[in-house]
Amino acid sequence: MQNQAHLEHMTVWGLIGDASLVVQAVMACLVLGSLISWYLIVQRGGVLRRSERLSRDFLKRFRTEEIGALYRESAQEQLPADAALQRIFQAGYQSFNQFQPYAAGHPDTVLEGVERSLAVVIAEQEERLEKGLPFLATVGSVSPYIGLFGTVWGIMNSFLGLSMVQQATLSTVAPGIAEALIATAIGLFAAIPAVMAYNRFSARSQTLIARYYAFGNELQGRLHRRLNGATSSMAAAA
Repeated sequence: MQNQAHLEHMTVWGLIGDASLVVQAVMACLVLGSLISWYLIVQRGGVLRRSERLSRDFLKRFRTEEIGALYRESAQEQLPADAALQRIFQAGYQSFNQFQPYAAGHPDTVLEGVERSLAVVIAEQEERLEKGLPFLATVGSVSPYIGLFGTVWGIMNSFLGLSMVQQATLSTVAPGIAEALIATAIGLFAAIPAVMAYNRFSARSQTLIARYYAFGNELQGRLHRRLNGATSSMAAAA
């Protein structure tokens, strides 16, 4: 009966319940960090998938349709939060319309205004894509050390407990060491998915950001050709 009770005590939940307050606090912090990390993994994964899909769809339309008609159509729509290319396109074309009256005397002013508008919107979208990634990086880098702190603290308490007994056996030291190692295991469980998700999301975000800049350059090229065509028509009419 005593051995059976001892085996029941040597379960994961039993060891966690009998751990010191410091080790329990370390475990609670790690579990909380892991839960938030998994929420961000699911949430940011959905954001990146929608952003990639919407970017591909709009880029096909942009390269096949007339940009004036495309702007009028998109201006009447309620854009999704993840429609980054549409927002970049709207900002650039709207700035082009605002500066176009000055194209006759200062054509470079139009393109400079468009470039500034595109830079602002792309920076906003870049910040939106990278939201949550610093937390994943923090959890991935710090969690093993927090778990190691809990392990060191638990093992230290185990050895301090050994000084109070006359005969030290494996059964007396095993529970303290086991509960201490659980903190390291929880730390690794929190860190590994966070590191993998951070690396994956960071790479996908950088790919999307590069696509945004490339789209901005492509949009400026089409607006430049359109501006030159309008300027040439005005010069011919004069």
